[in-house]
Amino acid sequence: MTPFEPERYELLGGPAYDFDLDRRDFFKLLGGGIIVLSMISDALGQESGVAGRGGATSRTPREIGAWLHIGEDGKTTVYTGKVEIGQNIRTSLTQVVCEELRLPMESVQLVMGDTDLTPYDAGTFGSRTTPDMAPRLRSAAAAARELLIGLAAKTWNVDRTELIADQGHITQHGAKRSIGYSELTKGQKLMQAIETPPTTSAEWWQVCGKSAPKVNGRAIVTGKHKYASDSKLPGMVFGKVLRAPTFGAKLESVDVRGAEALPGVTVTRDGDFVGVTAPSEQVAERALAAIRAQWKSSPQPSGRELYTLLKAGAKEPDLPQSDVQIAATYTVAYIAHVPLEPRAAVAQWVDGKLTVWTGTQRPFGVRTELAQAFHIPEAQVRVIMPDMGSGYGGKHTGEAAIEAARLSAGARKPVKLVWTREEEFTWAYVRPAGVIDVASGVRKDGTITSWEFHNYNSGGSGIQTLYDIPQRKIEFHRSQSPLKQGSYRALAATANHFARESCMDELAHAVKMDPLEFRLKNLKHDRLRAVLSAAAENFGWGKRKPEAGCGFGIAGGTEKGGYVATCAEVAVDGSTGAIKVVRILTAFECGAILNPDGLKNQIEGSMMMGLGGAMFEAVEFENGKILNPRLSKYRVPRFSDTPVIETVLVNRKDLPSAGAGESTMIALAPAIGNAIFQATGKRLRSLPMAPNGLKTT
Repeated sequence: MTPFEPERYELLGGPAYDFDLDRRDFFKLLGGGIIVLSMISDALGQESGVAGRGGATSRTPREIGAWLHIGEDGKTTVYTGKVEIGQNIRTSLTQVVCEELRLPMESVQLVMGDTDLTPYDAGTFGSRTTPDMAPRLRSAAAAARELLIGLAAKTWNVDRTELIADQGHITQHGAKRSIGYSELTKGQKLMQAIETPPTTSAEWWQVCGKSAPKVNGRAIVTGKHKYASDSKLPGMVFGKVLRAPTFGAKLESVDVRGAEALPGVTVTRDGDFVGVTAPSEQVAERALAAIRAQWKSSPQPSGRELYTLLKAGAKEPDLPQSDVQIAATYTVAYIAHVPLEPRAAVAQWVDGKLTVWTGTQRPFGVRTELAQAFHIPEAQVRVIMPDMGSGYGGKHTGEAAIEAARLSAGARKPVKLVWTREEEFTWAYVRPAGVIDVASGVRKDGTITSWEFHNYNSGGSGIQTLYDIPQRKIEFHRSQSPLKQGSYRALAATANHFARESCMDELAHAVKMDPLEFRLKNLKHDRLRAVLSAAAENFGWGKRKPEAGCGFGIAGGTEKGGYVATCAEVAVDGSTGAIKVVRILTAFECGAILNPDGLKNQIEGSMMMGLGGAMFEAVEFENGKILNPRLSKYRVPRFSDTPVIETVLVNRKDLPSAGAGESTMIALAPAIGNAIFQATGKRLRSLPMAPNGLKTT
């Protein structure tokens, strides 16, 4: 076994190091051209359930960030700490830059998620790329455009108002004179700070607001495009980590002689951490299997106790005084993220500096984790994020990166480590489970008079209601979770909307009102009313009655600046109890739309993902073990489950653009549940609603 004693740095009298990269060195690498900078002031956004590792911090960097470089070779390079996870932000951010710089799409390249090259960024989560990063890059590009116009005006000794930027050139009105950006930048190194340059109104967009082909699309569909798990380095070996049989188990003894006897195998041990490296993944697996370990485990809760445990010590909500009162409890199971690509990392130590290529939503957060794990300054850690095969909020933390780095230190070679699907199911964090109690009162005319809503454990996102209710009490209560839990697409908004919109449906039926009419009667919020009306109109709500065994449902809500309404049609087989979601229609509004086709893809993808959590998905566990840690046992949506999916985009050019990754799925589960109730008269209050059909639910 190879010992490892990392060099330690004592920070006496407070922080002794500025761990941010010295941007001056970065500027030297860029050569001639225009560099557009801005002062950055960020704080990591709050994400649920990852206490201490990927949760909220108060870090505020004070570095100068370079956002954009127009080179003398005519290439425009854009730098952003955001990462591409499959949501196609590389395309929409490219559109934003091209809109302001008046460039064709193919002339712009994005460098994303490289902690040595890009400005600090808290992470790619919470649907914040479009509302936060797009305006920054828009301003950077506009500042570059204005600088180029100024350079041309000075070169030609004319008034800048006579000049326009178009297709990579500055042209003079009324004169046959034009000069390319690269000609203006040749031999110069100009730095422009962003102030408040004029940007293009959505009404005048020429590149944004239109569907653009996916950047790198051909490489992706042909298999040429490389992801985190495709990363390779010369001399690289492959790593595997010994896992405990249960959560929290302690290693009592270990015999690694069988593993060390295999050719080319190195065993690394550091406390309870034991791992192997080998010339191939197959040999690494054999070496891991040859290790004999004894573990000490302690009793832990099981799934049967989950909801009682989460709600321990809670009081029941007060039943309101009104013509009609309803009190109900809703539950939401733990579910796994199931990314297409499990966690992967390649790590290399060179002259005391650590470089890691890994799939993560938070490159700078993982840089901090690595620095802390190995007791080195952040300046000695570089994290590079190749595109990765999805994350859904599940890749905020750097477990694979830390493991690969530890094995690399032990083997003294570059190490590649890719989690198996079973490791991903077992050792990654899950979406929080929850219990939600709702009590509400309503008059016979359909006016809601009171609302009490308590969420236990799953989170506070989307917990507030937009319905006009005079008396309300809404609270989130933290609980002790038996499983490691963290961020998941839409956070707790899915759970809170499921409970709220299901209860709204119950109230509507209790007073014998149409569910859409009931919602609109109690809603003054124009943007939510607009998507509810758009969804209903395009679905044909109220224009026909469902056939026997079928039902229609509607639900709406808001999260992360987006407004959504979903209508669902289901068919229930009376003999088998099987439920088929036949049709889904979603109306969505997120301000001014940057890329309509990209937005539709986001919505359709989130509908399929949301279908799994609504109908099938649940993590099963007992006494510290996950019982269904593979896709043969964990049910996700299949092609046979795919309904007809329709999308209605409500484009508000008068409003700033918001994100779409999170909010589009939040109304799906209650819409399906409400449709099932209309079809069967059975109210399902637990997610997943019908993993085995209605007869065994």
